Amino acid sequence: MVMRKWWGTATAAALLLTGCGGGAEADNASDDKAAVLSEDEVRDVLPDDEAMPDWKQSARPTAVAMNDLYRREACPIKGNAGCEESRFFGASTFRHDETAAYVSFLIVAYDSEAAAEKAYDVLWDGYYGKKAGPEAKTLELGPLGDERDARFGTYGFDGEPGAVTQARVGTTLLWTEAASAGKGGVDEDIVRDLATVLADRSRQAQNGDAVSASLGG
Repeated sequence: MVMRKWWGTATAAALLLTGCGGGAEADNASDDKAAVLSEDEVRDVLPDDEAMPDWKQSARPTAVAMNDLYRREACPIKGNAGCEESRFFGASTFRHDETAAYVSFLIVAYDSEAAAEKAYDVLWDGYYGKKAGPEAKTLELGPLGDERDARFGTYGFDGEPGAVTQARVGTTLLWTEAASAGKGGVDEDIVRDLATVLADRSRQAQNGDAVSASLGG
């Protein structure tokens, strides 16, 4: 019940994505300097077992072509604003048994850097920035991506922690949603680390490098 407040969209997205996705390639044509990612590259950006030591995969990294169904999941605001010129949607989820922590990674890949930049404030102000609750505080992520925001809050009777981050890296928007069933399972440092891994992997993919960023790596 309580966890549903944090995990509604992220878990639904992961479940919808499980078992889906193909290998369609993007044409990589863009007027921007940042690269447009293919479906396979979007999947590569999402952390996998190798990138998440000490965490267990709950839903494997999966990417799908954007359609009406996934627009409702990725951009659940009026008119699915923020998903204009989006190409692919992806998600992966992990749990940490020792700390009772959970994290979902989400990515939306756009046709251009300008489209991703235009969608940034729409999605943060309209949806994702509110997910940590009204009492959440702003969390500084440092020099992460081209744009970044984060909120860290608590929920439940015992003040269990949870956080949401959003970053733009080139032609992609990226989110981490982290929470724990107990105090101390998620703190500000791990939230920064999780967001950094996802952002670094997106940058590597757009630079044409092997995607290898990992926690503690």
